[in-house]
Amino acid sequence: MTSVPKTMKAIVLEGHGGLDQLVWHENWPVPKPGPGEVLIKVGACGLNNTDVNTRSGWYSKTVSDATTGGAYDEVDESDPTWGGRPITFPRIQGADTVGTVVALGDGAPVELLGQRVMVDCWLRDWSEPYNRDKTGYFGSECDGGYAEYTKVDARNVAVITSSFSDAELATFSCSYTTAEGMLGRAEVGSGDTVLVTGASGGVGSALIQLAKRRGATVVALASPAKHADVTALGADVVLDRAPQNLKAELKRATGKDTVSVVADIVGGAYWGMLIDALERGGRYTCSGAIAGPIVEFDLRTFYLRDLTFTGSTVITPNVFGDLVGYIERSEIRPVLAATYPLKDFHAAQTAFIEKKHTGNIVVVP
Repeated sequence: MTSVPKTMKAIVLEGHGGLDQLVWHENWPVPKPGPGEVLIKVGACGLNNTDVNTRSGWYSKTVSDATTGGAYDEVDESDPTWGGRPITFPRIQGADTVGTVVALGDGAPVELLGQRVMVDCWLRDWSEPYNRDKTGYFGSECDGGYAEYTKVDARNVAVITSSFSDAELATFSCSYTTAEGMLGRAEVGSGDTVLVTGASGGVGSALIQLAKRRGATVVALASPAKHADVTALGADVVLDRAPQNLKAELKRATGKDTVSVVADIVGGAYWGMLIDALERGGRYTCSGAIAGPIVEFDLRTFYLRDLTFTGSTVITPNVFGDLVGYIERSEIRPVLAATYPLKDFHAAQTAFIEKKHTGNIVVVP
């Protein structure tokens, strides 16, 4: 059995604000697994927008700007997290955790000891696992993986058999379950043409692969410098991130000026263009608004064109297990943009916010 130290290195969020609120500690207490929990020696942890938005307080209704990762002048302390509730500090963030189980709490399955696992980000009331009002997020409502060790309910881990490295596996959980949830809500299947915004990011690159897995045609929006990367992910058509005349560009590239599904994580001022590109009876699904959460919405377009809109955040419990299966069967692949030492977390999150990369950025202890 691996010897577990009493203290560890960790990046600790000490309040809402800028990067200075993320503080490096070298003697933070190692958590002790409670009943039914496992202790994980972290091998890698991926970065995601939820961490940035929670740290900055962007989820607060007092904020209407695009996500910048910087501090805001005013944040309502009653609703600064994804769930619209306060967060307690100090907090170790980090959802996309991969590592090895090194200790067990009472009642945790003994067969997990020594196994390499991925963490399911969604915390549930296991007596009502489908109750969205009783969910939390790993690294938000409890401490996460930006540390040498973390703990979680044993039901939130899956043993993974894969040749991928810990860093590669740490690109999957948050982004790909988010993308799969969006596609599931929109009922994407073969015959659909899916327009993906922000296609070079973590969720965007996942949307491309997972939509192709479902047999759909994918039209991706990305900056020209990333077109080759996005094409390599499987996109059938790649257009500029915000064409001045989206319908004309669609017509030129696909022969049709509409799509059946828009999978959007960007929002912002361009949003109306996306909705106008939906065919009659089309579906819009959203799980982000990095370009801004406030949009101009013409209800006539919505109802006269028989459109369906779905928001997607809390996924059903089966999605994580399905994702592990996709990985093990090599149906999807990781898109690892860069790996940083945990101690260089400020540099890692700065690079993440700048969005010059394709795929996911990961930190390793």
